[in-house]
Amino acid sequence: MPSNNIDSSPVGKAANNLLLLIPNLGLGGAQRVFHDHSVELAKTYAVTEAVFNLEGGDLYPSGNPVVSLEVEGGGGVLTKLRNFRRRISGLRRLRERLRPLACVSHLEGADYVNLLSGGPGKTILCVHGSKLHDANIRGPIGWLRKKVLIPTLYNRADRIVTVSRDIIPELITGFGVKPEKLLTINNFFEVAQIEAKSQEPLSEAEAAVYAESPILVTSGRLTQQKNQRPLLAAFAALLRRRPAKLVFIGDGELRDALVTHARELGLRVYAAWETSAPPTVDRDVYFLGLQQNPFKYLRPAAAFVFPSAWEGFPMALGEAMVCGLPVLSADCPTGPREMLAPATATPATPLRHAERGAYGILLPMLTQPSTLVADQAVWTDAMDAVLTDPAVRSRLGELARERMQDFTRERIFNQWLKLFEEVSAG
Repeated sequence: MPSNNIDSSPVGKAANNLLLLIPNLGLGGAQRVFHDHSVELAKTYAVTEAVFNLEGGDLYPSGNPVVSLEVEGGGGVLTKLRNFRRRISGLRRLRERLRPLACVSHLEGADYVNLLSGGPGKTILCVHGSKLHDANIRGPIGWLRKKVLIPTLYNRADRIVTVSRDIIPELITGFGVKPEKLLTINNFFEVAQIEAKSQEPLSEAEAAVYAESPILVTSGRLTQQKNQRPLLAAFAALLRRRPAKLVFIGDGELRDALVTHARELGLRVYAAWETSAPPTVDRDVYFLGLQQNPFKYLRPAAAFVFPSAWEGFPMALGEAMVCGLPVLSADCPTGPREMLAPATATPATPLRHAERGAYGILLPMLTQPSTLVADQAVWTDAMDAVLTDPAVRSRLGELARERMQDFTRERIFNQWLKLFEEVSAG
């Protein structure tokens, strides 16, 4: 059960304690991974979760003890600095009490607190995404993070785990992190569980939509990072060639802007938050919002499209692959190339054509204004080609499912257990 009192957290055998730190337990891919780690590591260690505060609730409860440092966010510069110091001192007290084998932090804000708190236990960071390409790291604070905080503090960590191999060269060349501190442990996927959930039937109305035309599906938050806006124009061009439908699973701050843009393109839109009526077959684009079981919308689709501007090791892409979907993904930093074309290196210049990887299709990023029209045309051609050829779809789906056997829970968590053994011995 959650606890708001640092001193009430359980104390087990110190060598068996692990402390996991994240700013909050709200909605997000990092929070999902944090939950998965907490559940799996609790099979071997006494896991305690720590958060800055519980204002957003606990959307991914693990069943492990949760300790809130009870430090709110927001406020002016002085308030932020004061709260930062309170988080550091609160985590230090918690580390002194638990004396964990290690404190593992997820997300950058938690990393700084972890690094500066000191106290018992090794300090391990889990880096979930690209730092160089994250468009949210901008302005004076972004400059401070990129030029001062990461280069100065990250080398204090005992180990730094990146979820994608391609984050490592960024940290070395872009931020001066020592190579010997770095290793990659990919995210894992509950393959059997995802496959089972994908078999859940659609509602009668949803099934009718899926039967009407080939379905392209994408999932993820409706945010700047996921870059869904330019996908709509590529899809509108596809409709001038052949019938198809585009389904969005997820919600976010850009939902109204995306719906407006789709309608400006002449697309007929269904948005679940605008009506209580079920979807009907006479629409082109379907925004279905957050779904408790997104997998049932993936399995019966014709293909999965993923236009992100940057990633870490994308859960949504991997989940679609588990469901046996052929995938078309932007060759964005980081993750998609590692998943779809693992034997290849990141190109020296951005991809401008469709590349058939070993396990899926890589496409240009839809982020450069000077090449956007041409890049959207590449996406349109690729979507058309995949929808036209059932044999290609079937083969790509088989390859995608095959690839995901490399990221099962058992394979990935053996790597985490080995890491903890190493830091304990060291």
